[in-house]
Amino acid sequence: MKKIFLIILFLCLICCGCGKKQPKSDVLSEIYKRDKIIVGVREDAAPFGYRDNNGNLQGFDIDLAKTIAKSILGDDKKLDFVIVNASNRIMKLASGEVDMLIATMSITPQRQQILDFSIPYYVAGQAIMVNNNSKATGLRDFQNKKLIIVFGSTSERNIRSNVPEISILGFRNYDDAYKALKNNQADGMIADDSILLRYFLKDKSLKILKKRYSKEPYAVVFRKEPESERLLTQVNYVMDNLKKTGKLNRMLEKWQIIN
Repeated sequence: MKKIFLIILFLCLICCGCGKKQPKSDVLSEIYKRDKIIVGVREDAAPFGYRDNNGNLQGFDIDLAKTIAKSILGDDKKLDFVIVNASNRIMKLASGEVDMLIATMSITPQRQQILDFSIPYYVAGQAIMVNNNSKATGLRDFQNKKLIIVFGSTSERNIRSNVPEISILGFRNYDDAYKALKNNQADGMIADDSILLRYFLKDKSLKILKKRYSKEPYAVVFRKEPESERLLTQVNYVMDNLKKTGKLNRMLEKWQIIN
């Protein structure tokens, strides 16, 4: 019996050893090895990330990704873009599908517990968009009414903390949310002002209320792990240089984004 027990113990030790996780590779080293950066971006958040009439990705976030690729790999074409939305972007980053996110993602204390962020590149503010005939002037006017949000954004938390009596209608992307507002499925839509501006500029039947309910600093997002630290440092170097040289403001002006 003692011999059998020792054999079983030996096999268990072998199995446990086989089950040990291999150390993860440094993300920046992996990028140099594959000679390409994989970035999660939006296609439903103009002017930051969207598709033009030819189906090509355009926007500020796309230009920023190209600038980072140029700095790190010497070529702004050494990029693979993975489309993400507000509800799946953290999952795609955590799973390793992308190296980083440049996807209109704001820094919050809750997110900082599980993610790392670069130097901010833009500060948005949450606003409400309504049809022109709406009498609403602020969030309090939506008590016992319905507001549209996009899942995964910070809008729902802000609504719940300010006016818990508001009903919420959620969608997975901004285009569907906009269509629901146009179809009178709700009384208004709350999102970052930079995103609402896209719809307001092309649809004069809408208006954006004046008040802002938050400050939402957008940044490049990384996995919170030692393996991403060198990449974060490199991106922060790029961001700092863009700010110091004034190129960041010129990029924002190109896409008619007011900071």
